[in-house]
Amino acid sequence: MDLAFTDEELAFRDEVRAFIEENVPSDIRERAKIGWNYLPKEDYVRWQKALHAKGWIAPNWPEEYGGPGWTAAQRFIFEEECARADCPRIQPFGVTMVGPVIYTFGSQEQKDHYLPRILASEDWWCQGYSERGSGSDLAALSTKAVRDGDDYVINGHKIWTSGAHRADWMFCLVRTSTEGKRQEGITFLLIDMKTPGIDVKPIISMDGYNNLNEVFFDDVRVPVANRIGEENKGWTYAKFLLGNERTGIAGIGRSKSELARLKAMARAESAYGGRLIDDPSFASGISTIESDLTALEMYNLRSLAEAAAGRPVGAEASMLKIRGTEIEQAINETMVEALAYYGAPYVHTGLNWASNEGPVGPEYADGVMPQHLLKRAATIYGGTTEVQKNVIAKAVLGL
Repeated sequence: MDLAFTDEELAFRDEVRAFIEENVPSDIRERAKIGWNYLPKEDYVRWQKALHAKGWIAPNWPEEYGGPGWTAAQRFIFEEECARADCPRIQPFGVTMVGPVIYTFGSQEQKDHYLPRILASEDWWCQGYSERGSGSDLAALSTKAVRDGDDYVINGHKIWTSGAHRADWMFCLVRTSTEGKRQEGITFLLIDMKTPGIDVKPIISMDGYNNLNEVFFDDVRVPVANRIGEENKGWTYAKFLLGNERTGIAGIGRSKSELARLKAMARAESAYGGRLIDDPSFASGISTIESDLTALEMYNLRSLAEAAAGRPVGAEASMLKIRGTEIEQAINETMVEALAYYGAPYVHTGLNWASNEGPVGPEYADGVMPQHLLKRAATIYGGTTEVQKNVIAKAVLGL
C-alpha cells in the first residue's frame, strides 16, 4: 500500500488542525497533557459535543448511523492530530465499544434510542465484563441473570469497572445458562446505572486516583428489551466488541506524543547533570523505542487499509494491542529514568486542578510518575498480553 498522503488527505489534516485550534481551549490541553485519564468529565463532554456538532464524534461508524464517512487514512490523520495537540481522548465505552455492537446487532428500537444519545454525549457508558476470578478468562463469569416475565433479575459482582462511578449506563455480560460450553450461556445486557440494587464502590489505584470500581448487583431488574441480540449469544457480541477495543488500545498517536515529550526531557538539563540525549546508551534506548513505534504505525496503517476493504479485524487487533501497550510502557519507564529523583511519587496538579502548587522538580516532571503507575496495567486491561498471544496462536497458527 502507498503510505504517502495525497493532496486531499493533507488538506484534510490542515482542516483537522484548524478545528482543534478553534475548539480545544488551552486549559483543557494542559490538563490532558498531564494525563487524559485524570480529566474531569465536563472536559470530555465539552470536546465531544464540539466533535458531534462537526459530525466527527464517531470516526469508525457508518454514515447511516452518524459517522463522517472517512477513509482509513482520514481516521488515522484525525487520531494522530488529536494526540499531537493533547486533545482529550474520545471516551471509548460508548463510541468505540457499545455503539458498534448496537448498530450491528441491536434492534431498530435500540438503534433509534441509544445511538443518538451516544453521539451527543448524553449517555456515559461503562463496561461490565471482569469479575473476581473472571478477568482474562472472561467465559468464567458468574454474575447471574434469571428471566422473570419481561425482566431479567441480576445478582452478582463486577470489578475493575472503569468510570462506573460517573456512568449513566453499563453494557454487561451476564450468565443466563450453565448448560453446554461456558461461552454459550452468556447474554449481553444494557443496564441503567440508576436502577435500584446497583452499588458502586471505588477502587483507588496505584496512582492515587479513582477511575476503577467494583459494582454489586442485588436483585437488579433489567427489561428484556435491553438485551442485545439473542439470549445466550452474548459471547459473539463480546468478541466483536473486544476487536474494536484492542485495536484502539494500540494508542499510536498517544505514544508518538509521549515520545516527543520524552525527547524534550532528554534534551533538557537533567537531574544527573548534562543532557541525557548526549549519553549514547540513553539515546540508543530512545532510538529503539522510536523504531518499534514506527514499525507499529506501519502495521496499523496496513490493518486500517484491510478494514477499509471490508475484511474483518482478527488476530491483527491482538498484535496491535500487545505491541502498542508494550511501547507505551517503555516510553513511560524511560521518562521515569530521565527524571531520576524527581520521579518520586507526589500528588500532582493533574489530580487537583484548583491547586496552586506546582510540580516537584522541573515542569515536565508533572504527572510522569502517576502515569507510570497507572500504565503498569496497560498490558492487562483489554485482555492480558498472554491471552492475546493465545488468540494469535489460535488464529494464525491454528493451535
